[in-house]
Amino acid sequence: MPAHLVRPKPVTTPAAVGVLRRAALPLLGRLPALTDRLVAELGEREPAYRAAIEADPAEVRQEVQRSLRHSVDSLLDPARSRPAARACSARIGAERAAGGLPLDAVLHAFRLGGALIWQALVDEVTAQRPEDAHLLVHLAADVRGFVDEHCACVADAYRQAEHELTWRRDNRRRLMTAALLDGATRIADLPLAAAELGLSERGRYAVVLVAGGPGGPGAPPVPPGEPRAVWHPGPDGLRGIVPLADRTSAALAAACRATTDRVPGLRIGVSPAVDGLAAVGAARRLAETALRICPAAGGTVLLDDELPAALVAAAPGLGRLLADRVLGPLLALPPTDRDLLLDTLTVWLDCDGSAQRAAARLYCHRNTVLNRLRRCEQLTGRSLTRPADLVELGLALSAYRLRRP
Repeated sequence: MPAHLVRPKPVTTPAAVGVLRRAALPLLGRLPALTDRLVAELGEREPAYRAAIEADPAEVRQEVQRSLRHSVDSLLDPARSRPAARACSARIGAERAAGGLPLDAVLHAFRLGGALIWQALVDEVTAQRPEDAHLLVHLAADVRGFVDEHCACVADAYRQAEHELTWRRDNRRRLMTAALLDGATRIADLPLAAAELGLSERGRYAVVLVAGGPGGPGAPPVPPGEPRAVWHPGPDGLRGIVPLADRTSAALAAACRATTDRVPGLRIGVSPAVDGLAAVGAARRLAETALRICPAAGGTVLLDDELPAALVAAAPGLGRLLADRVLGPLLALPPTDRDLLLDTLTVWLDCDGSAQRAAARLYCHRNTVLNRLRRCEQLTGRSLTRPADLVELGLALSAYRLRRP
């Protein structure tokens, strides 16, 4: 811009300061009327404040009058009054953040207040000493700067309060979620927890535990199409309270399985369905058992599908004793022979006792499977045709698999 077009910055002169103070002094007696005008203007031009005025008109009026008084005091004696004025603005910003009033609405209110004070000063000067009106040009920048200063003060206090409120709200949600998962929530507190977490107190739920995977469990495994879940970090991974609505825990496990199929090493345990938030703590313990059954290589386990294995997982000491007593002689074989016989027995049980199907899965002849099974019978002293022995062998195999690294 050419130098001759640059407008020089107005310089506040002692005469202008005198005009300002003489004009500001009468405003102290007109504060009630100025307050009424600003409250009316807020109700007309700012929808958020309109709702606040309808809810508590006395509170809004008191806030407006207090702010206007500090503004006028700051014009009369800046050195003494401005700290109190800034504190007043910061308090309004924090209180309005706590009340949920949008920051834009609060800043708009302060700018309307600044415009109102400026117009009142202009009216006072032009009415009482019109010959001094030209001096107001030297004051306009200062008044705008004063308004900007207080808007910045309001915004800083508002954002700080909003940050603290968000942290407190999130922390309260974390504590409530942890208490539900630990089964420590009092019955009387369940309605509050349900409202805070957006859950139904009497809904159907499953608990999902997530562990492992490259770099940890990462994002929750439930796809976006699933009902809303509440997640909480646990000692070994993520814990989720998943609303089921009219779905089954099997459907939830299938959705989780789609994730574990894609992520090597990711392990997910899914509890049975339970009724009501009061049962979430019990569901979490069942989900922990399901997670213990998960293979180290990864996968999803629904406890409902693995109840025999869950029995030995729930009592590790008894599981070890059972595996040693039933499979002891077999486990004492060299590792190659041991693993060959255990794998054959496991596959045969998975194939519902069909030697033909087991042979196909093991890539060997049916007679080879039968010979290996007879050797298992000889070593364990259990017959594969006796139901009680089959139950023992199945549980012992589960216990052995659970203790393997």
